[in-house]
Amino acid sequence: MSQTNTIDPAEVAKFEAMAAEWWDTEGKFKPLHLMNPVRLDYITTQIAAEFDRELQGTQPFKGLRILDIGCGGGLLSEPMARLGADVVGADAAPRNIPVARLHAVQSGLTIDYRHTTAEDLAASGEQFDVVLNMEVIEHVADPQGYLTACQQLLKPNGLMICSTLNRNPKSFLMAIIGAEWVMRWLPKGTHDWAKFITPDELYALIKKAGLDPVDRKGMVFNPISWKWAISARDFSVNYVTASVKR
Repeated sequence: MSQTNTIDPAEVAKFEAMAAEWWDTEGKFKPLHLMNPVRLDYITTQIAAEFDRELQGTQPFKGLRILDIGCGGGLLSEPMARLGADVVGADAAPRNIPVARLHAVQSGLTIDYRHTTAEDLAASGEQFDVVLNMEVIEHVADPQGYLTACQQLLKPNGLMICSTLNRNPKSFLMAIIGAEWVMRWLPKGTHDWAKFITPDELYALIKKAGLDPVDRKGMVFNPISWKWAISARDFSVNYVTASVKR
């Protein structure tokens, strides 16, 4: 039976409207393109450490099955495939999938893109070594149910990487006023500040879902260098976590 209770139709509609712009580095997803190198550095470092892989080798993630949930146009799925992983990209917004499939073909990559949800994948018994859950949880209707589905999708000792936005005055200033109103990187209303999650709240949700949090870092934007960096101390706006299914 289909289980889509964590999907928020209004949130899906927002990203449906922007689907054609996923690979435009100057378009509505410019913030993600700017952030992507830092996200990838964190993701690859965590996967390499957890599965004892050498990143300097050829296709270091060969043999690993990775789910990119909320894959959008494939900004993370494609690098994972290039590193040798068997990648499934899933998204609740149907218009994102043809965009992702076309770009993968143009890039010479084989990626299994599906219009589906974490809940439906879990109900069908799918299992993965790694679940990439990046900038998704702040858009779902039921964060606890969603994380529980992600936990069910992991093999024993599997790794989940989850990033989101903190909820405080600074994140409202940076992510809502700055990114949406001033810089106009994103359409107004893309984010709902009330749905942002503090690091402690996320850790509690992850633990309740049956996962063991093992790492947490901030992702900080420098407006002078116009670049993102990983921070061990600053979780004030964007942050990322790693957790394991023991």
